[in-house]
Amino acid sequence: MFNITLSEEIKAKWPQYRGAAVYATVKNSSHDEALWAEIAHFTEHLRATETTESIKQQPAIVATRDAYRACGKDPSRYRPSAEALRRRLLRGLELYRIDTLVDLINLVSLRTGYSIGGFDADKIVGTDLCLGIGRAGEPFEGIGRGALNIEHMPVIRDAIGGIGTPTSDHERTKMDVGTTHILAIINGYSGSEGLHEAAEMTVDLLQRHASAMQCRIWMF
Repeated sequence: MFNITLSEEIKAKWPQYRGAAVYATVKNSSHDEALWAEIAHFTEHLRATETTESIKQQPAIVATRDAYRACGKDPSRYRPSAEALRRRLLRGLELYRIDTLVDLINLVSLRTGYSIGGFDADKIVGTDLCLGIGRAGEPFEGIGRGALNIEHMPVIRDAIGGIGTPTSDHERTKMDVGTTHILAIINGYSGSEGLHEAAEMTVDLLQRHASAMQCRIWMF
């Protein structure tokens, strides 16, 4: 199992950070119709009740943006994923349909405002992960984005380098239809309130849409 710790630099820049992790054995698929019905229902609700300005006031999104600033990153140039997903829906665009695991992580992120890293656990090198801050010139290939400048950005690293930021995860550890073990890291820059509920929501979706077994939740 994975051991996730916080670096001294992230503790100094953003001491209120708390995280939740979900690990499970899963069966992924290219599409799940029932999951997309849930996504469609949320999309309809979001478009009826939110604006591009109001989503900035969602507590988890506000805190993530503030954490970026504290670390030295502009959150308007490098948007946290939860904010970017909500903005996409409010522009009248649909979510990208990737695969069931990615799609359900996106739904949890949309519902809660947390930026969530979703990783193929079997592609992570080692069992020790650490949340730190990106360094100048540190290589990072964002999923579908190419080279991403992660300097001054919160970043989760495994034994050989970064695997996830609140803006994008790394190509090296991305999930695909062959993924059989998922590690989801829910980033609580707003603190611990609501984190465990988000983790339970993740497990519920994994069980209903990805035949999840041996599910484990832990806080760090």
